[in-house]
Amino acid sequence: MKKGLKLTDILVTIVISLVFGVIYKLWSPIYSAVKPIGLHVDQLLYGMWFMAGPLAFLIIRKPGVALLAETAASSGELLMGSEWGLSTLIYGLIQGLLAELILALFRYKKANVLVVSLAAIASCAGSIVFDYFQGYIDALVWWNLGLFFIARFVGSVLIAGVIAYGLAKALEKTGVTGLVRGSTEADVRSLDD
Repeated sequence: MKKGLKLTDILVTIVISLVFGVIYKLWSPIYSAVKPIGLHVDQLLYGMWFMAGPLAFLIIRKPGVALLAETAASSGELLMGSEWGLSTLIYGLIQGLLAELILALFRYKKANVLVVSLAAIASCAGSIVFDYFQGYIDALVWWNLGLFFIARFVGSVLIAGVIAYGLAKALEKTGVTGLVRGSTEADVRSLDD
């Protein structure tokens, strides 16, 4: 694996991020619509906001891609009028940085569902810490906070881990990722590690 990002890598990451910026903006009303159901069902959907980084990494597989993807996606969402304002960008930075940390722990050599799920969990943990400092969850009683944590972590693993991995695997099989990084049979097999 070549280490540095080429212009092509950056541009493809930005395109992925812009698509996710739109998805993130469109996801907000869905997230808000299930909120009245209660029991933190909305948190099961929260993992969507962590998906740009892991998916971009699975496609490009280079250091810095997850951070760039999450930051650019959150920037795109912010520019489209995110209801959370500038904190959207801060969330993106935190989520991308923590996903990147997990990928770095595996030296960017593992591209499997476990690694991207761990990256999603790290992004989730960062979002929860920032939620606390924003005053969103500090008043929840222990059982409600526990339910909140479980729902957000489960949603993160399912959406930004399992679904992102499945999407990357489907893209690998079409050969489209070969246009970005010259996929080899070893790349396709590495998704099974």
